[in-house]
Amino acid sequence: MPQKTWFVTGGAGFIGGNFVLDAVAAGIRMVNLDLLTYAGNSDTLATLDGNPDHVFVRGDIGDRALVTRLLQEHQPDAIVNFAAESHVDRSIDGPAEFVQTNVVGTLGLLECARDYWRALPEERREAFRFLHVSTDEVYGSLGDEGKFTETTPYAPNSPYSASKAASDHLVRAFHHTYGLPVLTTNCSNNYGPYQFPEKLIPLVIAKAVAGEPLPVYGDGKNVRDWLFVKDHCDAIRRVLEAGRIGETYNVGGNAERENIVVVETICRLLDERRPREDGQPRASQVTYVRDRPGHDRRYAIDASKIESDLGWTPSVSFEDGIARTVDWYLNNTEWTNRILDGAYRLERLGQEA
Repeated sequence: MPQKTWFVTGGAGFIGGNFVLDAVAAGIRMVNLDLLTYAGNSDTLATLDGNPDHVFVRGDIGDRALVTRLLQEHQPDAIVNFAAESHVDRSIDGPAEFVQTNVVGTLGLLECARDYWRALPEERREAFRFLHVSTDEVYGSLGDEGKFTETTPYAPNSPYSASKAASDHLVRAFHHTYGLPVLTTNCSNNYGPYQFPEKLIPLVIAKAVAGEPLPVYGDGKNVRDWLFVKDHCDAIRRVLEAGRIGETYNVGGNAERENIVVVETICRLLDERRPREDGQPRASQVTYVRDRPGHDRRYAIDASKIESDLGWTPSVSFEDGIARTVDWYLNNTEWTNRILDGAYRLERLGQEA
């Protein structure tokens, strides 16, 4: 079989970077387009330096001339779109950037993909896929019961989730209008190595080690379903391999936890691995802060469709995954320090979940 080539956008970010590393290890040639905004980090891909199976290009998915040239030059068998602005707090402060990247940028990528796909020979056209990576936040907020399914109506509550919802609708429209062979995945909260420390788990680890207050929104009882990033990458590859064209697949970790429980778990793991000099538990650093506007109370994913149709289930429990994550950040403090430049020092970062 000839070697597969995949074109990935946002492949220096958290999920995209992990996906690229895993795919190259599996023998897939990756063409990686990333603008390297504050959350994108080429250090994540350092182990691929000099690897002919990884082609990195710094650029914007909204640059249609660049995207068109890369598609023609590398002739990928699939496009996987990770590129997105994804931090809810930032979307509240500046929604326009989220619309530009997540909506306008995705539209440009879709138009380039459509034109490239149409020009492919018939056999390659039949095999081509466009996979769009999205979020469970497009569904809004759950009550105490129930889970999001692929047919849950969209009800986004933040500028970020609204921009992702718009991009999901554009992907769907390009399939129904032009026949583009699309797939969409909506995932729950990811965690694991290489996540930028504005998100809850890496932020808490960094602040706890530094002896700083650990900010927790509201009463800390907002619930999220946590998905280890390696499991998410496996799910995406499985959808690319066997997903039905035009379908959406929800990807979850089957690991609902209150935010305060997540924070306390991290504190306990750090107390075991790196106790404070004064002997005090790190949970004493928890500080409750004013809740975020429009903060969704609970997310939970029903992943039964991807399990029954494609045979995927998460393989990493939350207990194992969070321990592996804490250990990774403790062993890679230089990575964290390098990406925290003067504009994004720890004391200036919020927390999100």
